[in-house]
Amino acid sequence: MDKTPAEPRLSATILMVRDAPSGPPEVLMVKRHYEIDFAAGALVFPGGKASADDSRTEWDAYTDGDYGPVQQDARIAAVREAYEESGLLLARHASARGPGAPLVGADIADKLAPHRHAVDRAEMSFLELIREHELVLALDSLVHFGHWITPIMMPKRFDTHFYIAPAPENQIAAHDGRETTDAVWLSAEEALAQEADGRATIIFPTRMNLKRMTLATSVSDALARFGAMDVPTVLPKPGKDDDGNPCLFIPDVEGYGQTVELLSNVKV
Repeated sequence: MDKTPAEPRLSATILMVRDAPSGPPEVLMVKRHYEIDFAAGALVFPGGKASADDSRTEWDAYTDGDYGPVQQDARIAAVREAYEESGLLLARHASARGPGAPLVGADIADKLAPHRHAVDRAEMSFLELIREHELVLALDSLVHFGHWITPIMMPKRFDTHFYIAPAPENQIAAHDGRETTDAVWLSAEEALAQEADGRATIIFPTRMNLKRMTLATSVSDALARFGAMDVPTVLPKPGKDDDGNPCLFIPDVEGYGQTVELLSNVKV
């Protein structure tokens, strides 16, 4: 008897990008803890599942940008996960809010840093933390970059939105020590090179979005380029290639450079 596919959970991940002194822009990646049940030990972008706290209607007064229920929830989740896993905070003072206004600096990020673990463990509401410190989330600073849904045959499925955002100036990224064990700035090219020679483990959707990121020559180019592109939904479909090898098929998306991935190469 056919099994009903698991319902995918709304999730979000964020490519925090900054310009390098020379060469292509760098993206923040964190290394997943080896005891985590998903993507253990892999280099990933900060991200995770949306929580009930992310969808509270009260957020409307504490966010810049109007994106509708799904996109707002996913963007809030992306900002929260970045804060929990890296300490970087995409927020503004409520007294100086508005799309494009400057983000808070290291002083505010450092002030809120001791609360990262409590928010991560759902012992503290992210909304209440932002409200208490008279801040608003800069959802408008995120550019929608990708949308991947876990294949239907997987027992755990995620409906994941990828975003790009400029890293806030003067804030320092630091891993959380629980879900992540390292935080590094790498160009997309360098991250892919580390996977190719075995220095890093990178899961399929992350690798594809790193490949797409290699199209950008700077942070401003990334925001303009990807902000003008459509964001196709990628739901990998199982099948077999011409040689009979089990594989996944994905749409032809600009920058991905492939439409077929051998299942033997897919790490979870």
